[in-house]
Amino acid sequence: MFESLSAVLEGLALSPKILRELVESIPASQLTMVRRAGFWSIQDHVSHLAEVQPMLYARLVRFRDEDHPDFEPYLPDPQAPPTPRPETADAAAALAAFTERREKMLSRIATYPLAIWQKSGSHREYTHYTAFGLLRHILLHDHWHMYRIEELWLTRDEFLTELH
Repeated sequence: MFESLSAVLEGLALSPKILRELVESIPASQLTMVRRAGFWSIQDHVSHLAEVQPMLYARLVRFRDEDHPDFEPYLPDPQAPPTPRPETADAAAALAAFTERREKMLSRIATYPLAIWQKSGSHREYTHYTAFGLLRHILLHDHWHMYRIEELWLTRDEFLTELH
């Protein structure tokens, strides 16, 4: 049923490497630069990726442990930059935390039977919410933030994507 499960898991395993290479290619002076009011810095995106890992893993655990879990949306204020925790306050620390948290998550979910990925839950934000959909969402979330990091690094001001 989930032909792409192994590809999604492989993508999740590769995200920390891709993120690290991307961030390490950016001049340090640009990591904390805020390009416009309401925009996050590159560092904010990296910290966010590290900081949401425990919440995302906890959702996967709930799919494992509950018949039909009901989730509340995680909706940070898009106009307010995140306030990084001390363990993710700089790029190197955030990259290390992201890598460690992702490796732990992947090692723990490796034992999940296929039946867990078929489970559904409820989420006010989404019309359809499944364990596999969440797993794929985590991968897409990684890559959305990596795209945004690259955009903030390389894109001229007049071409930056305005988020609403």
